[in-house]
Amino acid sequence: MDCFPLHKTRANKDPLFLTGVTFPSEHPANPETLVKLTVYDAKDKSQESNSFLGSATFSIGDLLRAKDERLTLSLRSSNGVCAAGTVVVSRLKMGEMEEVDVDHITTDTSTQKCPLVCESASHVCLDRETNPLSGPVFKNPVCKVYRFQTTDSKWMLVREQMEECTLSLSIPKQLISLYIQEDMLRVQDLKELGELSPHWDNLRKEVMNRYGGIISSYQETLTEMDKITGSFKPSCCKAQKSLEFIPINLHTQRMRVTCPRKTDAIYDIITVGAPAAHFQGFKCGGLQRLLSRYEAEKKSFSTAYQCIYYSPEHTAKAQEVLSSMSLLQPLITGLCEQLLLAAQDHSSSGLRDALKNLSDKTEQFVHTLKDELVKSALLALHAARPGFSSKNQKQSSQVHHGPDHNQSSPQTLPTGHSPATPVTESPKVCNNVEESQTNTTGEAGTVPLKQQESIPHHKEYDEEEWDRVWASVAKCLNCVIAMVDKLQEEEKSKQESTPDKHLADVITSHNPADWREQLSPLVSRLQECVKEVADKAKRAMTFVLLQEAACSVPQGFLLQTRKDVVFSQALAALVCGFIMKLYAAVQDKGFLQQLQLVGLVAQFESLLSTYSEEIGMLEDMEVGISDLRKVVFRITEAKSEELSDLQPLVCGRRDHFTVEVPLPCQVFQTLPEEIRGGRPVQVYPVLFNVGINEQQTIAERFGDISLQERINQTNFEILEAYYKLLSDKVPLECLPCFQTHSDIKELLETLGQNVVTKKRKNVEILWVAGAICRRLNGIRFTSCKSAKDRTSMSVTLEQCALLRDEHQLSKDFFTPALNCMRSRPTLGDIGQWEDPEAGSGTGHKPASRHFYPIALLLVSSHLLVPVQDFSRRTDETWGGTLGSRELRQSVLGQDG
Repeated sequence: MDCFPLHKTRANKDPLFLTGVTFPSEHPANPETLVKLTVYDAKDKSQESNSFLGSATFSIGDLLRAKDERLTLSLRSSNGVCAAGTVVVSRLKMGEMEEVDVDHITTDTSTQKCPLVCESASHVCLDRETNPLSGPVFKNPVCKVYRFQTTDSKWMLVREQMEECTLSLSIPKQLISLYIQEDMLRVQDLKELGELSPHWDNLRKEVMNRYGGIISSYQETLTEMDKITGSFKPSCCKAQKSLEFIPINLHTQRMRVTCPRKTDAIYDIITVGAPAAHFQGFKCGGLQRLLSRYEAEKKSFSTAYQCIYYSPEHTAKAQEVLSSMSLLQPLITGLCEQLLLAAQDHSSSGLRDALKNLSDKTEQFVHTLKDELVKSALLALHAARPGFSSKNQKQSSQVHHGPDHNQSSPQTLPTGHSPATPVTESPKVCNNVEESQTNTTGEAGTVPLKQQESIPHHKEYDEEEWDRVWASVAKCLNCVIAMVDKLQEEEKSKQESTPDKHLADVITSHNPADWREQLSPLVSRLQECVKEVADKAKRAMTFVLLQEAACSVPQGFLLQTRKDVVFSQALAALVCGFIMKLYAAVQDKGFLQQLQLVGLVAQFESLLSTYSEEIGMLEDMEVGISDLRKVVFRITEAKSEELSDLQPLVCGRRDHFTVEVPLPCQVFQTLPEEIRGGRPVQVYPVLFNVGINEQQTIAERFGDISLQERINQTNFEILEAYYKLLSDKVPLECLPCFQTHSDIKELLETLGQNVVTKKRKNVEILWVAGAICRRLNGIRFTSCKSAKDRTSMSVTLEQCALLRDEHQLSKDFFTPALNCMRSRPTLGDIGQWEDPEAGSGTGHKPASRHFYPIALLLVSSHLLVPVQDFSRRTDETWGGTLGSRELRQSVLGQDG
């Protein structure tokens, strides 16, 4: 077992070296186990050359029997004669402050040291044994423990812990399955539209083929993802098609601080590469620019395809109506059955409760259908039937006598028509595209069509057809209510007129089937009306989506795929952060109250530049983070405490997703009643971006940073609105307390001033936004291109700032602490991490991640030899604390 120096102090003749030692699971330790410590002087780090200094041997039993569980050993040379120094071995109990004499560690401020106590995977395992609420979706922990001096000359213990998240794969796989199901249902809905004219039937077939291509592609992606055995995607795979739904380098970073005079504090950050469609590239920009351009060109597409132009609001409304129909119709059917069961049981209270629920849902159902879009869509669908087309063409041939042959065909649908605008005549639809395209020599004209008897006027159609249908639902409900009232009145009058001594006999002799028999026809009629209305509305909204899809081929489908990819990455990170926050604060009553009444803010900190490809990444990220507003969380009770039963489940469709988070039974029972009852938890995502690398310098001097300015200003307004909502519903005493007593209002004012201030690389925006998020009990995310260099610089600087502001880290220790967090040993034979990215991506984990927590040994070496610096190379096996440079307003490296 080799020891190696992790710390050096220049100009110190008696340097201190610290390292942690653990035992792998395949070689468990016992009191008879002998441990040999071998110390080398690393002369050339790049060539991994070193010279032997000395060794010492001891047994685990010797250590356990020693006073204070501490051994002082002399290092002996190979001939066993010369003493090369002293090694102090002590057993370290993780999670506790180590009581040691530290006078020899800090002799003067110029040579202060920030000892790294240990580095291992074992601390997390020990912590999970005593605290089962550390989370069921995290794995492969890496831990580092430091000891830093405070301003009052005390010592704090700081534990840094990074873990991978299994949700990197599971959430995207669930989403892809939901996308496939949704698109397959869309195809089925298109088939059920019924017979359409040749023009619309051809468009329907083209759209169905497009959906089929997406379904096939997603199925192939799902098959490839099933082959992956790793738990995160490294940046070297960010442009790989089969992995495009997986977030880049999704890791959790937790810093736990133990101080002698303060309770333990935990600070969590999720680090992840910016959600973006790297495989599709950024040659034409990202989602924000592509969607804006697409909507601007959509009207010309609708003209080419002879469709009605529907705005994004109309399309979203159509999807909302479809979602409501699919949700409310089965609910109403179930409530009807409950009503009949209550009638069969002759339960007056059950009857009233079932009727109340049925009335509420039916009224909601009817209200959903009272929309102008549904009416206009029904008329458009009616006009697309073959009979409508043939009669219009016949009418056109009868009334056409003019010689003008260059005018547009009368069958062309007026593309400028907006569905929300009242229509005064029947829509003119090209229902035979072949005829309309070949008839250019005199058959076409521009004479308006006259109304046919079989094709009702728009207003007449609404009143006599659609309004009659949906109004019949309300009438049927009124009949059910009246019958229930009648039955209850009759029962009440019988009870009042019957002597008490015969009351029991009357109730017993009453046939319980009477109520059910009288209610059953009315309830059946209500169900039939609901089904009829739902079918009509479903076909109408499907026709709206057909037109929207038809006029967007192929750009719309490509954009939808891009949105699916970006949203998948963003959602995986959000669910990871929500679970981490929930498990960390589930015993905090104030947090649960906030969760129940308002919801959580999720603050994404981005370090992307507004230059070159990173502009497209930022445009993708903006849309992906904004789409997270469609997500709600629901906390459920797990069937068991098995890991498989504690995994989150995603359900829903593209316009609305629900993430169910199971908790163990004992923990679930401590939640507020509303949350246990299924109350959804809202999430308020916000994004703040400040570019910090040399590309941002170019953008600020010669380019355009308006995208960054707009994002920051828009999301500041969202954050401010969230705080107002929170302060109205939740007492501010429920929020966490900090040593820096900056008022949240003051911080918001400072942030508001900064987002409108013209200042280069204004990182104050990120600092203030992060401070507000922590004070609001929010979830913190930090992102850059690959979640490596820039992200690690930001996270380590933030951690040291928290130690300084909240835990009185000595100012003389700030820079050494920062350097300590940003360094790691890189000897090739330590852990043998030759290719950390490939290893993690393929399931081959570094050896240090398999250490078994039998014993943790603190090894201190006092060697009379020169000391060399071992700084950490940049890799992705240590998510949040990689790199070797500070985050500052000057330029940083390109990658990351």
